[in-house]
Amino acid sequence: MAKKTKRPGSSLEVHYESVLGEISNLIDTARRSAARSVNCIMTAAYWLIGRRIVESDQKGEKRAAYGEELLERLSADLGKSYGRGFSRQNLQQMRQFYLLYIPEQICQTPSGESARTPDAMICQTPSGILQTLSAELSLADIARRFSLPWSAYVHLLGVKNEHARKFYETEALRGGWSVRQLDRQINSQFYERTALSRNKAAMLSRGEKALPEDRVHPAEEIKDPFVLEFLGLKDEYSDRTIQGRAA
Repeated sequence: MAKKTKRPGSSLEVHYESVLGEISNLIDTARRSAARSVNCIMTAAYWLIGRRIVESDQKGEKRAAYGEELLERLSADLGKSYGRGFSRQNLQQMRQFYLLYIPEQICQTPSGESARTPDAMICQTPSGILQTLSAELSLADIARRFSLPWSAYVHLLGVKNEHARKFYETEALRGGWSVRQLDRQINSQFYERTALSRNKAAMLSRGEKALPEDRVHPAEEIKDPFVLEFLGLKDEYSDRTIQGRAA
């Protein structure tokens, strides 16, 4: 019986594929981490913008009329300086975001438990947030509370039931849901179906399973329109531009 001959360099090829795989995983992880870091800071900034709008709105003598005028003027002026990410609709979402996540609430985890972290500093003053800290540190502390991407919170804003909204946020964090998965679960009334189920543990387990279309490639996270718009790169780094440079 003839002995099998070992292909020259086969062990080196296996070693190379192993090294390539490890480096590829590292790059993908770093890209996801970078995108999520930007998203957290962006979300914290939007929460602070919403807070400022609400505070200004409450000082207006004719609240409704003043609020509408304020959003229109801010949208026009901010749009000139920072692009389309500050449309009237987006500013309204930031205002709503703050109203749904008031300072007392963002000192808690989505499950309602007190968070013994630097986040607690956010609520240490009666008037609101971080009066003794710099703006940069304020953003960092608030960003720790908002671990989901801004686009996920935009979907959560549409959930009117407070218990359902907290449920989806908690499950998205626990299960590592992508925004697509979160959107699918909201549209399929996963909260209502779980509440009615006799075996809630089994329902939650099924909810953790992602479909192929739920998965998001690291490049998609980096090219998130919200992130590109926030960084002022939406027009400069269109899909075609990014693909062209990658070629």
